[in-house]
Amino acid sequence: MRRTGPTNIVLRKLISELRKSARRYNAPIWNYVAELLMRPSRRRVVVNLGRLNRYVNDGDVVVVPGKILGAGSLNKRITIAAYSCSLSALEKIKSSGSRLITIKDLIKEFPKGSGVKVII
Repeated sequence: MRRTGPTNIVLRKLISELRKSARRYNAPIWNYVAELLMRPSRRRVVVNLGRLNRYVNDGDVVVVPGKILGAGSLNKRITIAAYSCSLSALEKIKSSGSRLITIKDLIKEFPKGSGVKVII
């Protein structure tokens, strides 16, 4: 049986763009993020804000190849790119002064992926 990937067309386009950027800019981080997003939805990454708060420093740039949930608190100012985010997490991110962007925008800002942390 052949692995075909996700059926969600938006997710497929994002994975395709990640792979193109990995080749174009010689940035293996985007291939890694694409691999994590290709997982079945039940095995996709889910990260709570408390984990983010534990593993990042002020000013860090982070990518979460999955969903961010609102459990815990965030008291650092960071830039976060994620595939999806819960409403409670979005409110807490905004109240901490952090910035939430899409993964596509992150690729535009950091094409080589240098300085970007992957949180899983």
